[in-house]
Amino acid sequence: MKTINDFNFKDKKALVRVDFNVPQDDQLKVTDNTRIVAVKPTVDKILKDGGSVILMAHLGRPKGEVKDEFSLKHIVEEVSNVLGKEVKFVNECVGEKAEQAASELKAGEILLLENLRFHSEEEKGDKAFAEQLSKLADAYVNDAFGTAHRAHASTAVIAKFFESTKSFGLLMAKELQAIDKVLKNGEKPVTAILGGSKVSTKITIIENILPAIDNLIIGGGMAFTFIKALGGKIGTSLVEEDKLPLALEILGKAKEHNVKVYLPSDTIIAESFNNDAERKEVSIYEIPEGWMGLDAGVKSRDQFNDVLLNSRTILWNGPIGVFEMSNFSAGTIALGDSIAEATKLGAFSLVGGGDSVAFVKQFGYGEKVSYVSTGGGAMLESLEGLELPGVAAINN
Repeated sequence: MKTINDFNFKDKKALVRVDFNVPQDDQLKVTDNTRIVAVKPTVDKILKDGGSVILMAHLGRPKGEVKDEFSLKHIVEEVSNVLGKEVKFVNECVGEKAEQAASELKAGEILLLENLRFHSEEEKGDKAFAEQLSKLADAYVNDAFGTAHRAHASTAVIAKFFESTKSFGLLMAKELQAIDKVLKNGEKPVTAILGGSKVSTKITIIENILPAIDNLIIGGGMAFTFIKALGGKIGTSLVEEDKLPLALEILGKAKEHNVKVYLPSDTIIAESFNNDAERKEVSIYEIPEGWMGLDAGVKSRDQFNDVLLNSRTILWNGPIGVFEMSNFSAGTIALGDSIAEATKLGAFSLVGGGDSVAFVKQFGYGEKVSYVSTGGGAMLESLEGLELPGVAAINN
């Protein structure tokens, strides 16, 4: 893997693709700067070498049109604060204005280009647009794991114009190493926890990770499809009726790979999808008609805890209850506690995928696990075994 540590950027301009698609409030102020903080080590390394940095990114979905609310000018102040250095801004990313701003950049300085997606050519993966971007710098660095699964001009095409001076940034390298640590060289036993609502969205992941894992914990809404396939009564719980045969097939494949599958044995049920609904704890195989399962029960939490405390590598993708509602968050909190404890005991834990990352941030588990992925879609496609266009562009 070629990273920026293999290069010296003295007197070089580095064009760095970053993921600054950050959440903002009504005044367009950044409300979560995690993605900006994540690229600081890469920027620091290039500047320390004596180089300059040109940052390129997208924000939102302007669909090829210039729209003020999607302008990166609104995040310049936050980027400057996080990087600890004044960041210059140019309201274009290609053409004369951008080229002039780049040529005037001195060693130790940082320039942020305008939103790449103000040009429809970016998402189309247009070669001429990628070539225009490439004129701005001497080297190309991809540090945007969150967009690595997109075959866009700035992530997959541009690398062709930097044959010997392209590399991964330090964030991108950490992301890829974390996934490899789980799928290729994880210390055994390896346990994967898959939650969330639907089996259909996780089929490819399950099939791809079975050869690499020892235990599979299935929770959240998707568990009810398995329970029903096994003959359980699930009331009005979430279920994918057309996926019942597939659930049995997955259990059969797991057996072939000697993977132990752990499904919840009990569940917290409610009469409606409402935080204040009446609730009780029952066997997950005996949910009464008119009731739905919304969280893992106490026995399930204890069983999952035993598995996790005996694991050396843990992958967590998806919550095991409706944690957004306080009365149905205990199962996911208990799971977070178990993973945190296992990590403390020396296990490597990787958290990835939208909802589990949201949970980890909301409940303060970020410092208690080994690694929290910054890329939802990219992370999932990596787990599915797909080669990401942004990764292939640097490796090939």
